[in-house]
Amino acid sequence: MKRIYFFLTFSFFLVTTVNAQQADSLGYHKKERKKFYKTGLFKAVIVPSVLIGYGVSTIHGNGFYSSYDAYRDIHKINFKATHIDDYLQYAPYAELALLNVFQIKCKNDFINTALLIVKSEILMNAIVFPLKTLTHITRPDSVNPARDRSFPSGHTANAFLAASIVHKEYKHKSIWYGVGAYTIAVSVGALRMLNNRHWEADVFAGAGFGMLSVHLAYLTHRYKWGRKCDITLLPTYRNGNMGLCFLKKF
Repeated sequence: MKRIYFFLTFSFFLVTTVNAQQADSLGYHKKERKKFYKTGLFKAVIVPSVLIGYGVSTIHGNGFYSSYDAYRDIHKINFKATHIDDYLQYAPYAELALLNVFQIKCKNDFINTALLIVKSEILMNAIVFPLKTLTHITRPDSVNPARDRSFPSGHTANAFLAASIVHKEYKHKSIWYGVGAYTIAVSVGALRMLNNRHWEADVFAGAGFGMLSVHLAYLTHRYKWGRKCDITLLPTYRNGNMGLCFLKKF
């Protein structure tokens, strides 16, 4: 378990400490370095890091309200198991499609939104499934521990990923589109615990990894496919040397 804590802690330390220095369009003057807490990267990882950190801290019997504590409280509820969470995880995507059907424009066009979804899904799967193998935590309803890969919750990660896409694409229109999508995602996480498929730690970490994947995908999506651009050539003179400067406007 110490290896798991070290791996996750070290990974997020690397992510949260990366910072790039920006330059102006001509490259002559560098902008003043931003405070780390004002950078896009810090804003992108802070909420996911809190969720993942909390999830890791509650694995097994650890933390002030551990996964075992949550398990005991949840199973005091008389709940009939359901498979609706297998389908509900994709509901935010249905919301996204429905908004497009009603011609409510999102932030990006169809091609770029699709590319962002694909990038986010690739990132999420590249994180979640190797971690399942690495941590090898038994599910609450385990009947065959050798096949268990409980941490983190893939269903929850996918639901929060889809909800984050909706929020990113429609927050300029109204926050309520994102609120609705995140409500669905929270329901998926709750159902994973109520259905005895996942621990509290799995669900919180899954939510964090789903959100993190989307935030990193948007943060690194620089080239906007399909957009027209204007190119301007400007003569330059510096230190006795003449040249040309390319300016591209998207």
